Amino acid sequence: MSAWLIFVGDWGHALAAVLFAALGIFLLRRRDDTPEPRLIAAALLMTSCWALYISFGSVSKPMSGIAESARNGAWLLALFVLSRRGPAGRAGFSGGIGAIYVVAAGLLAIVTLVDLSWPQLSADSELHRALSSSSIVLRMMISIASLLLLHHLHMVWPSRERGGVTLVLGALAAMWAYDLGLYAVARAAPVRGDELYALRGPFMTMLPPIMAIGLRKGMSGRVQLSRFVAFQSISVAALALYAVVLVAAAVVIQMIAGPYARMIEVAAVFVMAVTAILFLPAPTLRAFWKVQVAKHFFQHRYDYRAEWMRFGETIGRPGEDGSPLGERVAKAVADITDSPAAILFLRNADGGLSFEAHWKWPDPAHLDDIAVAAARHLEQSGRILDLARLREEDRRIALPVWIAEDEWCWALVPLIHYGHLVGAIQLARPPIDRRLDWEDFDMLRAAGQQAATYISEAQGQQALSDAQRFDEFNRRFAFIIHDVKNLVSQLSLLSRNAERHADNPAFRADMVLTLKESVGKLNDMLARLTQHSKGRAEEPDAVPLRALLDDIARSRARQHSIHVSGEADSVLGDRGRIEQIVTHLLQNAIDASTSGEPVELRLGQEDDAAIVEVIDRGVGMSADYIRRELFKPFSSSKPGGFGLGAFEARSLAQAMGGSLSVESRLGTGSRFALRLPLARPAGTADKTRESAA
Repeated sequence: MSAWLIFVGDWGHALAAVLFAALGIFLLRRRDDTPEPRLIAAALLMTSCWALYISFGSVSKPMSGIAESARNGAWLLALFVLSRRGPAGRAGFSGGIGAIYVVAAGLLAIVTLVDLSWPQLSADSELHRALSSSSIVLRMMISIASLLLLHHLHMVWPSRERGGVTLVLGALAAMWAYDLGLYAVARAAPVRGDELYALRGPFMTMLPPIMAIGLRKGMSGRVQLSRFVAFQSISVAALALYAVVLVAAAVVIQMIAGPYARMIEVAAVFVMAVTAILFLPAPTLRAFWKVQVAKHFFQHRYDYRAEWMRFGETIGRPGEDGSPLGERVAKAVADITDSPAAILFLRNADGGLSFEAHWKWPDPAHLDDIAVAAARHLEQSGRILDLARLREEDRRIALPVWIAEDEWCWALVPLIHYGHLVGAIQLARPPIDRRLDWEDFDMLRAAGQQAATYISEAQGQQALSDAQRFDEFNRRFAFIIHDVKNLVSQLSLLSRNAERHADNPAFRADMVLTLKESVGKLNDMLARLTQHSKGRAEEPDAVPLRALLDDIARSRARQHSIHVSGEADSVLGDRGRIEQIVTHLLQNAIDASTSGEPVELRLGQEDDAAIVEVIDRGVGMSADYIRRELFKPFSSSKPGGFGLGAFEARSLAQAMGGSLSVESRLGTGSRFALRLPLARPAGTADKTRESAA
């Protein structure tokens, strides 16, 4: 035997010993008092001891045959108890089957005696060769008897409870079938038996996972495996079995082909390898394999926890390509059934369903909408449409021709939210064509409801955003109407004075300047109403406040007496907005003052802010009015007022990082204080000069 075969055989048996021991110990820790799981655990541990002995020695050691007989005896005892006490009941044990158990037990006793006798004889003696050959024949007979017992036990086991025991019995059948083939080859061509002896170790490593999956169903020792682990484990086991079959085929070819064996082996290996490379990565084969694993190893088709987590992750995360919500919803529902493509339809204004988004659907732009009648049917029934069944029954339900006749269209999933149809998802036929069953309907119905919730929430957010934009537009419009009212008042005063002072050149020059300013303000108001304007201030800049206050005072000098005092550094803000705030406060002060009382604009500086105070000695305001009504929109104490001036002034000040406060008493006047951040914090110039010195 070559070195690599020895390595594979030793380490394969060692790994098999670990796996069988782990499964046996797990069953024992379940603390089940019934004899069946305990006997199965004992047989697993005996199999582990046999594999461990083979890994330390080899099959040629004298005790290897005895260890194998002990392993077979433990499993036959477990089968005997299952046939008498298990769900098969008395049907699992009859006279003929009892005779087979007796024969198998006798064969085990005989082969044990033979295994104890022939190693003591000389290897060249005829008796040694005869006993060795007899041992092989007896083991073949034991394997055949064991396979007969397994087949009978499987047949008499109740079909409703056969799901779990099938895998256990199948693993044992594979073990004894391998033994039968091994001893048949060793009997016919002893030289070719070394490879199969070595490969028995890796082959045995595939059996414990299969037994573990089977034991989780219906027996006291349950092993919980995720679908991913089961799929990967069975895939690895299938690949290992593929390799074993490949090596066994090579051995058989060498036995049969003679001088052409080498050429046939190379050709066979090449064909099988190329076949595996071509077909294993194929999506159809992968989907078929997943369906078969789910069908035969699990009670339900879907792993609901994993599917729900994947569904939420697909919808909740846009991904690297920034895919929109509609495409993510279509993909999330399609992934559940392994559909290769999907289309999302949403309810339109007419009551039908219009194309919204797609995932991998070829050329979806020219597809017809789903009519109102079909949408109403989906909403009223809430049922998922199995399109293949509808075609067989020749039922169209007012569906478009491309859905009703295209075989690629597989299912139509309605998206229902609180009894109302939000949309629908058209799924393409999966790689493995199958009929929809109750589990598909339940899963897709739940996914459709969840998808409808996401879409409804997104539509609600969009509607809220639109409403906020309308509200912003209305608010800006209300502010502008307020400013227009002030301009109208100013122009009305100008019009009245023009009748008396039209011949005065100084008045005409002041009138032209006022008209230019009014036109500029009206243009600014129109710009604030455009779609792209959000009512925000322009880019902040340094604004010299004293010059701005002097300009505002001159524009109102003919209306009322205004005194400007104080100095401050430039502030960081928007000149137009600052002028708008001060003009409003000044106009309110003029309105509240008598003609003989001047209004004062006082400029100061404190810490890192400049303060503009607008002071009047008018009627004043009560503390309750200031607290409850002053900054409340649409609340005004003036006849015909909009009640937006103070609210707008404070909003604009806060938008520039400032604040607006007020102090007032009834009968003594009011003092408004506008605080704005300085363009350069106070003390910066002094520190700069100190560092330069």
